[in-house]
Amino acid sequence: MTGRTRVWRHAGSLTAWWLLLALVLWVLGRAADQDVSLPGCVVSGAFLVGLGEVGDWLRRRRRAHRARRTPR
Repeated sequence: MTGRTRVWRHAGSLTAWWLLLALVLWVLGRAADQDVSLPGCVVSGAFLVGLGEVGDWLRRRRRAHRARRTPR
């Protein structure tokens, strides 16, 4: 898989998660009889996906750092 293909696949995956999360937040808000807006849920979904990506990046970086320090 080329670098460009990998980037497009990752972007598509993030977009799908973002839209799914926004839809779930909107449906749950409507089910709880709250005054929710779809644009607000889209922004919240983007924030949560971004937060998850930062957490995943930190986890991978920490694992790589530990692997370098571990003698074999």
